[in-house]
Amino acid sequence: MTLATLSGVLGPALSGGYAVPGFVCLGWEDARAYALAAQAEAAPVILQAGPGARSHMPVSIWGKIFRALAADVDVPVVAHLDHGISQDECHAAIDAGFTSVMFDGSRLPLRSNIALTGAIARLAHDAGLSCEGEIGFVGYSGGAESRGTDPQEAAIFAGETGVDAMAVSVGNVHLQKAGSGSIDLGQLRAIEALTKVPLVLHGGSGIPSHFRTALAAHSSVCKFNIGTELRQIFGAALRDRLARDPEVFDRIDILKGVEPALEAAARSVLRGLGASGRA
Repeated sequence: MTLATLSGVLGPALSGGYAVPGFVCLGWEDARAYALAAQAEAAPVILQAGPGARSHMPVSIWGKIFRALAADVDVPVVAHLDHGISQDECHAAIDAGFTSVMFDGSRLPLRSNIALTGAIARLAHDAGLSCEGEIGFVGYSGGAESRGTDPQEAAIFAGETGVDAMAVSVGNVHLQKAGSGSIDLGQLRAIEALTKVPLVLHGGSGIPSHFRTALAAHSSVCKFNIGTELRQIFGAALRDRLARDPEVFDRIDILKGVEPALEAAARSVLRGLGASGRA
């Protein structure tokens, strides 16, 4: 069993000048592909179940999937709840065997966000696990607009909540297609100047790969959430699989044919963030 906490993989990343991807998982096949990619690259990895995944499959099943995959590889695997919306949901994830929870209070006023995130961080720490919080609001491509992270508020949030990682809004946006976004480097540097906690960028697919590489090596950003670009690869591989064999109908056969492309893409992300060989 190679289960790890978020702080267990982000601490070495921060001091070592690299970052660890938080791969957004939607099913067994993609989660397995990401675990196998980490094994092949001798890299730590964060497997994440977000709200979409949890609406498709119960959090208790996700906990079992992540723990089973961790048992099959010998690299650190973080079982992470992404965008938890309540203390009850985070508690359920802890009971299900997750090793890290993210509480998303980014839409709340600062003091409410601090109070709720701090309570969940204490809950996680009491269980020997990790907690990620978010300050500022990371918007959605074609949806809700972002509210950038104020560096002074970030310093207060980090100090009062005791989170192990802090997601910030510095131009990154959820659901952007690969390489279509940009980062406000000045704003990020201002946050770094006032905080010491490892930073997280949600919407990592929208950040150009060369910029992700530079941030991983030369900033406090130690975790990039990667989802959209991998879903695009999954869709393309699935269409190709069906086009090559229009008569195929067996679900297992179809989905197993998609995994190699996902594993290759995940390996590329791990290398780009400098995580390869860090396990």
